[in-house]
Amino acid sequence: MIKDLKISVEEIAKQAGEIIRKSINSNKNIDIQKKGLNDFVTEIDKKSEIFIVNKLKELLPNSGFIAEENTIKTQNREYIWIIDPLDGTMNFIHGLYPCAVSIALMKNNEIILGVVYEIGLDECFSATKNNGAFLNGKKIEVSKTKNLSDSLVGTGFPYNDFKNLGKYLNTLEEFIKNSQGVRRPGSAASDLAYVACGRYDAFFEYNLQSYDVAAGSIILSEAGGKLSDFSNTDNYIFGKEIIGTNPFVFEEVLEIISRNFKL
Repeated sequence: MIKDLKISVEEIAKQAGEIIRKSINSNKNIDIQKKGLNDFVTEIDKKSEIFIVNKLKELLPNSGFIAEENTIKTQNREYIWIIDPLDGTMNFIHGLYPCAVSIALMKNNEIILGVVYEIGLDECFSATKNNGAFLNGKKIEVSKTKNLSDSLVGTGFPYNDFKNLGKYLNTLEEFIKNSQGVRRPGSAASDLAYVACGRYDAFFEYNLQSYDVAAGSIILSEAGGKLSDFSNTDNYIFGKEIIGTNPFVFEEVLEIISRNFKL
């Protein structure tokens, strides 16, 4: 059942992605609203979310939802969809990629399905619990890079929560000095998927929400990756911080982050 469900969710994510793709080059005429400091939502975020929610309701009529734009929010169910209808809104506003649709399914507090559709490259990453991870239907695995010094690291810059900015900048400096490089594309869902397929060797970010990481986390886990929050516990879905790496560089990455954040 779950594998058949994944196929349907992949198609829904691609259809939502097409809504976004058609609008990205004409976004000068799109209504943009400010939710908070450097935090925006567009009419396309909302349109994509309504489309996704309505389609997912047909797949699992009694399921609940956690969705970024709050089209619907019902959490007290056995099955809960966790949705980011447009991850990378700032990129979208400026006509940049990556932008992604992120859809995860949680059963009794465990993520069992995840789909991340990156619109710019037409890449659909997906996974279900204990069945591996895939990119456009082909199985993917994390990199085999053994050391941080040989690694490419992904991150996300703080954009409205600056209380830990000093700690973050110290951490960033260490990664810049001790890795092959650091990248910040602007979509956490895509970042986690990129670790899953071996483009990055590690990713970290704080001030994230469940809908930013839920789908990407199971894709990375099923690709052989390792995940934690900054304190090396499994509270990375709702804990607002995440580390995702291949299994070889995890300890080095965790040590730098935990030391600089003094956890």
